[in-house]
Amino acid sequence: METAAENTGTVLRSERIAGGILPKVLNSFDMVAIFVAIVLFISNSSVVTGAGAAAFIYWLLGFLTFLIPGAIVTGQLGLMFPGEGSIYVWTTRAFGAFMGFFAGFCAWWPGVLVMIATGDAVVSLIQQLGSQYGLNLLADPWQQGLVILLVIALSCMLSVLRFRVTQNLVNIIFVAYGGAILLVGLAGLTWLLSGHPAQADFSPARWQLNSTNYTFYGLVILALLGIEVPLNMGVEIQNTRAITRYLLWGSVVVMVAYLLGTFGVMMAVPPSIQNQGNPSVVAAVVKYGFGPAGNVLATIVNLIFIGFFLFNTVVYNYSFGRLLFVSGLDRRLPTFMSKVNRNRVPWVAVLVQSIISGLLTAITFIIAPLVIQVLKPSDLSTVVYDVLQAAVTIIWCISMVFLFIDVIYIRYKYRESFRRVQLAPDWVFYLCAVIGCIASAFGVVVIFISPWTTLISTLAWDLSLIGFAAISLVAGAVIYVIGQATIRRDVSDEEILAEVVGAPEGMRPASDSAGGSNSSA
Repeated sequence: METAAENTGTVLRSERIAGGILPKVLNSFDMVAIFVAIVLFISNSSVVTGAGAAAFIYWLLGFLTFLIPGAIVTGQLGLMFPGEGSIYVWTTRAFGAFMGFFAGFCAWWPGVLVMIATGDAVVSLIQQLGSQYGLNLLADPWQQGLVILLVIALSCMLSVLRFRVTQNLVNIIFVAYGGAILLVGLAGLTWLLSGHPAQADFSPARWQLNSTNYTFYGLVILALLGIEVPLNMGVEIQNTRAITRYLLWGSVVVMVAYLLGTFGVMMAVPPSIQNQGNPSVVAAVVKYGFGPAGNVLATIVNLIFIGFFLFNTVVYNYSFGRLLFVSGLDRRLPTFMSKVNRNRVPWVAVLVQSIISGLLTAITFIIAPLVIQVLKPSDLSTVVYDVLQAAVTIIWCISMVFLFIDVIYIRYKYRESFRRVQLAPDWVFYLCAVIGCIASAFGVVVIFISPWTTLISTLAWDLSLIGFAAISLVAGAVIYVIGQATIRRDVSDEEILAEVVGAPEGMRPASDSAGGSNSSA
């Protein structure tokens, strides 16, 4: 398929040469597995049960107003510019270098923090396994921090292996994860068929959307973030048809899985523990739903979930590392950030973000509880962790606003190329952009009005979020300015290749076919 990138103005250096550095290994199934790993945090199924039966309505609204519009917009932009870096490339094409880097930073920073969240999910599941057998495991914050550091370190090692090997492991875990979620749904159904009443209240009043549960719509939006992330690896896709296929089938898998998870929790799990953002709550459905065999099956599901969140961290590491990789190629960051190993994997980018994630983990779970005595160590680590995750989620929502605005501006800027691969009528893109921006904004607002912890006041929560988010965004802008002032610009593609891969014989940039020059884009 001919892509718009071959026919539209100045091509980014990363668009010219990334395809000659990284191997094309990803097929449609791989992309679906990556999409599910990024988007489907099954623990969100238990959080949304706090809305009662209306949780199902909020899921459907989230699918219609965010997931599907995001998939349509991502598909259009991905077909036009199937380069490495997704939002970074698309926003640069639309609004120039600074806005492209800033949007890329907003898309990259969440990945670093979410690796801590996936490690914390592993901790929660280990704790659940321990409690199932009368053991109190990982009770202290420093113990939890060490486990998360181990998860991050392991993800770093797995992320720099030959990409096909790593992706095969991810695919195996993806299949097991899907089977575990199907088992959760079946456990909920078995609970009902065995004569038990549903644990949740399904009276007519609990189906209403009102002022007491509207914030759950925002939580649904947050649960669906990451639609565009698989296209951070755009040049590594074997066939551009995989773009629309992963968006279609990945979205279907995510929608079905979230609904099954919520159904299972509301059928079989006692109301006292339903509304918790913990994957162990979802695993508990199997324990309650299958009677005498429940404990054994719940242990199996727990182990599968542990494996998923471990490899989920791997997916975050290698997919978000590609944003640093392309930034180095385009000289927004030092070129060494784009260095690849003998497996043609950007190992420096993976290592750098693993170190950053590890440092933040150590501060949150080990250093802060020892140094700051305002709260109990366990409470303090919880507060710091929640603030970091909530603030970075705000930044992720901001990056989604870029996504929805990009498609409208690119439609005008590259009109002919847009039409050549147009997936839907123009009005569909306008509608997607409007409701997608509104949904993203609501996702931000709900974080402020519905704190994730009761350990600090709402005012302290809001000020902490504003402070951390503002510092992060300013840091992104400052990094760009410093980079532009200190990085030598007059280098050729061949010089970049020599620094990144040693420019082995036969490897040349694809600049001639892309219509670009050998100077910096």
